[in-house]
Amino acid sequence: DKVLGFTDGYETKVGEKGLRLSGGEKQRVGIARTIIKSPKIVLLDEATSALDSKTEGQIQEALKLACEGRTTLVIAHRLSTIVNADSIIVLKKGRIHEQGKHQELLALGGEYAQMWRRQAESQ
Repeated sequence: DKVLGFTDGYETKVGEKGLRLSGGEKQRVGIARTIIKSPKIVLLDEATSALDSKTEGQIQEALKLACEGRTTLVIAHRLSTIVNADSIIVLKKGRIHEQGKHQELLALGGEYAQMWRRQAESQ
């Protein structure tokens, strides 16, 4: 809804000429464009990193619906954004270090569990 409120809607410039947009607004435009294109594969690289918690939750819900039935790869440092993923892959030094669902990785007590605890403590 917010993207449609911009003067140029989905055509709003987000690069150098999009200087008047905040980081969160740029992310919204990019996500909206992706949803409209309806691709078979979606790649989200820190898709909600510049958003406040409330807006992040709203965008996460929209992404959940938009990505349903599509192969979706999510690159995330904020682990709360991937807890419902079918498979989480933890990379370390360019190699797969751990792989599994959120609860499985927590139970494993490895790198993912340590990262999860650190993030929980910092909130």
